[in-house]
Parts: sequence; C-alpha cells; structure tokens
Amino acid sequence: ARAATPLPMAAAGPDDHPFIYSDKYADGAYEYRHVTVPRDMVGEVPKGRIMKEAEWRKLGIIQSCGWEHYAIHKPEPHILLFRRPLGTDPTTGKVDPRLAKAAVDKYRKEYDL
Repeated sequence: ARAATPLPMAAAGPDDHPFIYSDKYADGAYEYRHVTVPRDMVGEVPKGRIMKEAEWRKLGIIQSCGWEHYAIHKPEPHILLFRRPLGTDPTTGKVDPRLAKAAVDKYRKEYDL
C-alpha cells in the first residue's frame, strides 16, 4: 500500500487566516482535536455535512495524516471536530498496531482502567 501524502495547502498561507488548534485529547479508541476557523471564513465551511480531507486542507487547515472531520457542533459551526484512531502514524495516516497498543495501554494506565 502506498503511504498517504498530505494534500497541498490552499494558496493562502497559515498567517493569512489564523486557525486555532486545540491540544490533542483521547479516549480509549481515538485521539481528538478541534480547530477553530476564523469567523470571517465561516461562510467557506460547508453547512450541514462532514468535510473530506481535500476540503478542509483547501481551507488552509494544516494537520498531519490520518485526521478525519467526524462531527458538526451545530451551536458553533466555526469549530471543526477531528479524530483519528489511537496509534495512527502521523506520516502515513495508517494505524500501526504497536503504536495503537502503546497508546491504549497509556490511556488505561493514566485513568486506572
């Protein structure tokens, strides 16, 4: 299988529209983060549907491989919710079973599960 390659950014640079990236957080299955879109760009976010990777990258959002836009928070459409499975290799976007096991073990230990 061919390694995933991040899609090119939009012509605008990251300084043109300052997205705000949350810290990453996790549960026992996924790693999560949210990205706040500048209010002047909210009109560019498709309404009522999940974006494909090419769409959010075209907006100028920069993340490593493996992230998916998975949910819409209707009260705050300028906050995009992303997730990827624990153990995802950020360079390929593929889940590495060893990384996944280590991430799950770390999560369980951290929360005494």
